[in-house]
Amino acid sequence: MEIPFYLSFREFENDYYNNLENWFENNRNTNETDFLLHLKEMYKPYLCYNFSKDRLQADAVIEINNCFFPYHENFGISFNMDHENAKNFNTRINNISEMKSITMMEYAQHILDRIHQYFQKNKISMKENETILDYIDHYELITAKEKIGYYPNYDLHQRKLPFLKAFLPLFGSTVNMSLYRNFYFSVVRIADFIDSKLNEVQAFDQSIYSELKSEAMIKIHMRGQSFLTICN
Repeated sequence: MEIPFYLSFREFENDYYNNLENWFENNRNTNETDFLLHLKEMYKPYLCYNFSKDRLQADAVIEINNCFFPYHENFGISFNMDHENAKNFNTRINNISEMKSITMMEYAQHILDRIHQYFQKNKISMKENETILDYIDHYELITAKEKIGYYPNYDLHQRKLPFLKAFLPLFGSTVNMSLYRNFYFSVVRIADFIDSKLNEVQAFDQSIYSELKSEAMIKIHMRGQSFLTICN
């Protein structure tokens, strides 16, 4: 049984015990701690630890490969070029790629754009009983390469499917900004709820707060070690 991914704290809270009951029905020999740890893995990727406030904050971003042409502002037309030299002149411009962080709303819109581009390119449309969600895990569609633009990592994309299923519209070509805004403000409250439940079952050391704080401190320590290595 797949636990729904919630964009609203109120809906998450209201459905908590129903989902817990369904979890027990479909996963024998488990307890509430197992259920909470499953929820933790669903929402943890959209959060980070804030040192100055000593609390969690929303961090709904994804790393994606961005392909583009370098120095496009310098492109132009050249006149009076010697004909012999022109034969040997390489006019091919290679694109380059770099990793870029974008919000999950931008990523969802990109996936939605890919789906509609796939329809146009192949001159097809959704069948009567289909929705956008039937295409969000289409391998050929997700991994199609273009000369410029974002190029998703399919394995990472798989891990974002619960969010995409909850956020993307069933029809249409534009994501809902107000729905994303609600998620952005709800995800911290969802995490705090999960952590409070983990504290009740004496498993706070496995909480989202505890793990993200520990990971953040390790990153700072590693940066300090790298700085000392450079100085020496």
